[in-house]
Amino acid sequence: MESPYKGKTGLRRLWNAFGYSLDGFRAAYRHEDAFRQEVLLAAILIPLALWFPLDHLSKAMMIGSVLLVLIVELLNSAVEATVDRISLDSHALAKRAKDIGSAAVLVSLLNVLVVWYLMLTVS
Repeated sequence: MESPYKGKTGLRRLWNAFGYSLDGFRAAYRHEDAFRQEVLLAAILIPLALWFPLDHLSKAMMIGSVLLVLIVELLNSAVEATVDRISLDSHALAKRAKDIGSAAVLVSLLNVLVVWYLMLTVS
């Protein structure tokens, strides 16, 4: 069965999508400790990246690496919520899905370290 929201087009669809996105941000911030911690990290690192006397591309890469953490955390939280919606019972596939999502977040955090290290030592 297709979603009843798929029929909306144009500006109405964009407006609805924007509202759903804001709902998603609010839900993640309200229910996900890791997302709140990463938002705090972003609130510190993004202004810091802008403060460093680096070229625009370096600043963009530094900020992009931080935003990528938020993106990956949002996707990980969506996977976790979906798995929990299906069942709260312990299951090997549920654990695998959650562990893989967690690994993606870890890789994105390591990416921040690598990008920031390279931008601050090479530039």
